[in-house]
Amino acid sequence: MSESKPRVGFLGTGWIGRHRMAAMVDSGAVAAVAISDPSADMLAEAQAVAAGAKVCGSLDEMLALELDGLVIASPSALHAAQSIAALEAGVAVFCQKPLGRDAAENEAVVAAARRADRLLGVDLSYRHTAGMRAIAPLVQGGALGRVFAIDLTFHNAYGPDKPWFYDRAQSGGGCVMDLGIHLADLALWLNPGAAVAGVDAALYAGGAPVGPDAVEDYAAATVRLDNGVTVRLACSWRLHAGQDAVIEAAFYGTEGGAALRNVGGSFYDFTAEHFRGTSREMLAVPPDEWGGRAAVDWAMRLAAGARFDAVAAEYVATARVLDAIYAAGRG
Repeated sequence: MSESKPRVGFLGTGWIGRHRMAAMVDSGAVAAVAISDPSADMLAEAQAVAAGAKVCGSLDEMLALELDGLVIASPSALHAAQSIAALEAGVAVFCQKPLGRDAAENEAVVAAARRADRLLGVDLSYRHTAGMRAIAPLVQGGALGRVFAIDLTFHNAYGPDKPWFYDRAQSGGGCVMDLGIHLADLALWLNPGAAVAGVDAALYAGGAPVGPDAVEDYAAATVRLDNGVTVRLACSWRLHAGQDAVIEAAFYGTEGGAALRNVGGSFYDFTAEHFRGTSREMLAVPPDEWGGRAAVDWAMRLAAGARFDAVAAEYVATARVLDAIYAAGRG
């Protein structure tokens, strides 16, 4: 382990935390020097990835090690406070989504990163698929003409296996917070600076309109952006989809279209295509090891000395879309 590498701690070492840790360690950009998780089993598995990392019983114990960076993969309700604590200690942060349960929490974290002048990243990983990397220049470079419609779908035939996901106070919401955040991020990433002009939304739990304290397992929303783009967004848990997942991000303009779609119900395999009238051109096909790219990108930027990046405001913009969907869907 080279001491010249940024010293990074990993708070939360469940499956996603370990996967991102392995990607960062394998990149050679950072050194994993500390791990923390309430589960002894999860810690044991993490130690197999980060041999020699110190096991810490709390965030304060980790921060006392004078880390350069902290990777957070804890329950959603903890993300904002843990991120702010790390940033105020002068530690850069890479956090699992959502960064906060609403726009206010996101704003507070981004403000803390700005004050501390520390790098802040969120694991919005679908931006980093080969398919979206191929679609982005078509949208932003004008090949599709004026893009006016975006159709976004993420149906998961399963639901989260941890109880806190179903507690609104802990999770901030259901499938919109869990899956819709990725969809909203893709829409705004390719429409930089756009804001919500209006929303119509319906939220359901068990096939009925969602109650005031429940979390939604199905959501459908039409989001009108102030740049004239209309976004249709649908997401769900445990939908009878006939396959493990249905995932799509389609962009339609005056001169063409493009779409990212999962293959055979896979959560990991995607194609990307460019449409012109009735013809189509394949842009990307599996395999594509994209899951850890957002984490590695943050790690490499940290190693290069990157400080606060104003693009972190995008996290707040995405949170405002989710807040608007919840406001419209809950009446």
